[in-house]
Amino acid sequence: MLDRTFFERDVEQVARDLIGTSIFVGGVGGAIVETEAYDRDDPAAHTFRGPTRRNASMFGPAAHAYVYRSHGLHWCMNVTCGHGAGVLIRAIAPDAGVEAMRARRGPVEDRHLCAGPGRLCQALGIDGGFDGLPLDQPPFALHGRQAEPAIIAGPRIGISVAVELPRRFCLAGSRFLSRPAGSPRPRRRV
Repeated sequence: MLDRTFFERDVEQVARDLIGTSIFVGGVGGAIVETEAYDRDDPAAHTFRGPTRRNASMFGPAAHAYVYRSHGLHWCMNVTCGHGAGVLIRAIAPDAGVEAMRARRGPVEDRHLCAGPGRLCQALGIDGGFDGLPLDQPPFALHGRQAEPAIIAGPRIGISVAVELPRRFCLAGSRFLSRPAGSPRPRRRV
Protein backbone atom coordinates (compact mmCIF):
# COMPACT_ATOMS: atom_id res chain seq x y z
CA MET A 1 0.00 0.00 0.00
CA LEU A 2 1.17 3.51 -0.76
CA ASP A 3 1.33 5.66 2.38
CA ARG A 4 0.86 9.38 2.79
CA THR A 5 4.57 10.16 2.54
CA PHE A 6 4.48 8.99 -1.10
CA PHE A 7 2.23 11.99 -1.87
CA GLU A 8 4.11 14.55 0.28
CA ARG A 9 6.65 15.22 -2.48
CA ASP A 10 7.05 17.34 -5.59
CA VAL A 11 3.84 16.98 -7.62
CA GLU A 12 5.63 16.20 -10.90
CA GLN A 13 7.59 13.41 -9.23
CA VAL A 14 4.41 12.01 -7.69
CA ALA A 15 2.64 12.15 -11.08
CA ARG A 16 5.52 10.28 -12.71
CA ASP A 17 5.81 7.75 -9.87
CA LEU A 18 2.08 6.96 -9.95
CA ILE A 19 2.48 5.43 -13.42
CA GLY A 20 2.44 1.67 -12.91
CA THR A 21 0.93 1.81 -9.42
CA SER A 22 -2.58 0.44 -8.98
CA ILE A 23 -5.70 2.13 -7.66
CA PHE A 24 -8.83 0.34 -6.49
CA VAL A 25 -12.14 1.72 -5.26
CA GLY A 26 -14.15 -0.93 -3.45
CA GLY A 27 -12.00 -3.57 -5.16
CA VAL A 28 -12.59 -2.18 -8.68
CA GLY A 29 -9.62 -0.71 -10.56
CA GLY A 30 -6.27 -1.34 -12.18
CA ALA A 31 -2.86 0.07 -12.99
CA ILE A 32 -2.53 3.82 -13.49
CA VAL A 33 -1.30 4.51 -17.03
CA GLU A 34 -1.79 8.29 -17.39
CA THR A 35 -1.53 11.26 -15.02
CA GLU A 36 -1.15 15.05 -15.10
CA ALA A 37 0.59 17.25 -12.51
CA TYR A 38 -0.83 20.56 -11.24
CA ASP A 39 0.59 22.82 -8.52
CA ARG A 40 -0.50 26.08 -6.96
CA ASP A 41 1.83 28.20 -9.14
CA ASP A 42 0.38 26.66 -12.31
CA PRO A 43 -2.19 28.90 -14.07
CA ALA A 44 -3.99 25.74 -15.30
CA ALA A 45 -4.54 24.49 -11.72
CA HIS A 46 -7.83 24.91 -9.87
CA THR A 47 -5.76 26.24 -6.95
CA PHE A 48 -3.96 29.00 -8.83
CA ARG A 49 -6.25 31.73 -7.49
CA GLY A 50 -6.24 30.37 -3.93
CA PRO A 51 -8.59 28.35 -1.74
CA THR A 52 -12.31 28.15 -2.48
CA ARG A 53 -15.11 25.88 -1.27
CA ARG A 54 -14.73 23.83 -4.48
CA ASN A 55 -10.97 23.24 -4.20
CA ALA A 56 -10.66 23.01 -0.38
CA SER A 57 -9.46 19.38 -0.53
CA MET A 58 -6.43 20.45 -2.56
CA PHE A 59 -5.31 22.69 0.32
CA GLY A 60 -5.75 19.97 2.91
CA PRO A 61 -3.34 17.16 3.70
CA ALA A 62 -1.65 15.03 1.07
CA ALA A 63 -3.03 11.61 0.09
CA HIS A 64 -6.69 12.61 -0.19
CA ALA A 65 -9.11 12.68 -3.11
CA TYR A 66 -10.05 15.97 -4.76
CA VAL A 67 -13.19 15.20 -6.78
CA TYR A 68 -14.85 17.86 -8.92
CA ARG A 69 -17.16 18.26 -11.90
CA SER A 70 -15.53 19.07 -15.22
CA HIS A 71 -17.65 21.44 -17.32
CA GLY A 72 -20.59 20.53 -15.08
CA LEU A 73 -20.78 17.06 -16.66
CA HIS A 74 -18.15 14.55 -15.57
CA TRP A 75 -16.60 13.75 -12.23
CA CYS A 76 -12.79 13.88 -12.20
CA MET A 77 -10.35 12.97 -9.43
CA ASN A 78 -6.99 14.33 -8.37
CA VAL A 79 -4.87 12.88 -5.59
CA THR A 80 -3.63 15.66 -3.32
CA CYS A 81 0.02 16.39 -2.64
CA GLY A 82 -0.63 19.17 -0.12
CA HIS A 83 -0.31 22.96 -0.41
CA GLY A 84 -2.62 23.24 -3.43
CA ALA A 85 -0.86 20.60 -5.54
CA GLY A 86 -2.41 17.47 -7.00
CA VAL A 87 -2.22 14.80 -9.66
CA LEU A 88 -5.13 14.21 -12.04
CA ILE A 89 -5.61 10.50 -12.66
CA ARG A 90 -6.40 10.44 -16.39
CA ALA A 91 -6.50 6.70 -17.17
CA ILE A 92 -6.04 3.20 -15.79
CA ALA A 93 -5.77 -0.23 -17.37
CA PRO A 94 -8.96 -1.98 -16.15
CA ASP A 95 -8.06 -5.13 -14.26
CA ALA A 96 -10.28 -5.86 -11.25
CA GLY A 97 -14.05 -5.53 -11.31
CA VAL A 98 -14.30 -5.13 -15.08
CA GLU A 99 -17.93 -6.35 -15.05
CA ALA A 100 -18.82 -3.60 -12.55
CA MET A 101 -17.06 -1.07 -14.80
CA ARG A 102 -19.04 -2.29 -17.82
CA ALA A 103 -22.29 -2.03 -15.87
CA ARG A 104 -21.48 1.59 -14.94
CA ARG A 105 -20.16 2.63 -18.36
CA GLY A 106 -22.36 0.66 -20.74
CA PRO A 107 -21.30 -1.16 -23.89
CA VAL A 108 -17.84 0.19 -24.71
CA GLU A 109 -14.56 -1.45 -25.63
CA ASP A 110 -12.46 -2.37 -22.60
CA ARG A 111 -9.75 0.05 -23.72
CA HIS A 112 -12.27 2.90 -23.35
CA LEU A 113 -13.64 1.88 -19.93
CA CYS A 114 -11.19 4.09 -17.99
CA ALA A 115 -9.49 6.14 -20.73
CA GLY A 116 -10.03 9.72 -19.62
CA PRO A 117 -10.72 11.21 -16.18
CA GLY A 118 -14.52 11.32 -16.59
CA ARG A 119 -14.73 7.75 -17.88
CA LEU A 120 -12.40 6.60 -15.13
CA CYS A 121 -14.54 8.10 -12.36
CA GLN A 122 -17.72 6.68 -13.87
CA ALA A 123 -16.16 3.20 -14.18
CA LEU A 124 -14.89 3.28 -10.58
CA GLY A 125 -18.12 4.75 -9.22
CA ILE A 126 -16.44 7.97 -8.02
CA ASP A 127 -18.64 11.02 -7.51
CA GLY A 128 -18.66 14.17 -5.39
CA GLY A 129 -19.16 12.16 -2.20
CA PHE A 130 -15.55 10.98 -2.50
CA ASP A 131 -14.12 14.51 -2.30
CA GLY A 132 -11.78 14.80 0.68
CA LEU A 133 -11.62 11.08 1.45
CA PRO A 134 -8.21 9.69 2.48
CA LEU A 135 -6.57 7.44 -0.09
CA ASP A 136 -5.03 5.13 2.52
CA GLN A 137 -8.41 3.95 3.83
CA PRO A 138 -11.35 2.07 2.27
CA PRO A 139 -12.95 2.37 -0.18
CA PHE A 140 -9.56 3.27 -1.69
CA ALA A 141 -6.54 1.00 -1.97
CA LEU A 142 -3.33 2.06 -3.75
CA HIS A 143 -0.55 -0.43 -4.40
CA GLY A 144 3.02 0.23 -5.49
CA ARG A 145 4.61 -0.73 -8.79
CA GLN A 146 5.78 -4.23 -9.54
CA ALA A 147 8.50 -2.97 -11.92
CA GLU A 148 9.97 0.30 -13.21
CA PRO A 149 7.84 1.32 -16.23
CA ALA A 150 8.85 3.18 -19.38
CA ILE A 151 7.24 6.62 -19.09
CA ILE A 152 6.61 9.30 -21.71
CA ALA A 153 6.19 12.95 -20.65
CA GLY A 154 4.37 15.51 -22.76
CA PRO A 155 1.91 18.41 -22.70
CA ARG A 156 -1.34 18.15 -20.77
CA ILE A 157 -4.71 17.75 -22.46
CA GLY A 158 -7.81 19.96 -22.44
CA ILE A 159 -6.32 23.13 -20.97
CA SER A 160 -5.84 26.56 -22.52
CA VAL A 161 -2.99 27.97 -20.38
CA ALA A 162 0.46 26.57 -19.55
CA VAL A 163 -0.02 24.11 -22.41
CA GLU A 164 3.69 23.94 -23.14
CA LEU A 165 4.60 22.32 -19.81
CA PRO A 166 5.45 18.60 -20.09
CA ARG A 167 3.33 17.56 -17.09
CA ARG A 168 1.38 14.68 -18.63
CA PHE A 169 2.90 11.28 -17.88
CA CYS A 170 1.96 8.10 -19.76
CA LEU A 171 2.91 4.46 -19.65
CA ALA A 172 4.76 3.88 -22.92
CA GLY A 173 2.84 1.59 -25.26
CA SER A 174 -0.37 1.47 -23.20
CA ARG A 175 -3.54 0.99 -25.22
CA PHE A 176 -5.62 2.42 -22.34
CA LEU A 177 -4.52 6.09 -22.61
CA SER A 178 -7.12 8.81 -23.12
CA ARG A 179 -5.15 9.93 -26.17
CA PRO A 180 -1.96 8.40 -27.57
CA ALA A 181 1.20 9.83 -26.03
CA GLY A 182 2.85 12.35 -28.30
CA SER A 183 -0.29 12.90 -30.39
CA PRO A 184 -0.80 16.50 -31.49
CA ARG A 185 -3.27 18.62 -29.56
CA PRO A 186 -6.52 19.17 -31.43
CA ARG A 187 -7.03 22.75 -32.52
CA ARG A 188 -9.67 24.66 -30.63
CA ARG A 189 -12.12 26.84 -32.48
CA VAL A 190 -11.98 30.44 -31.41
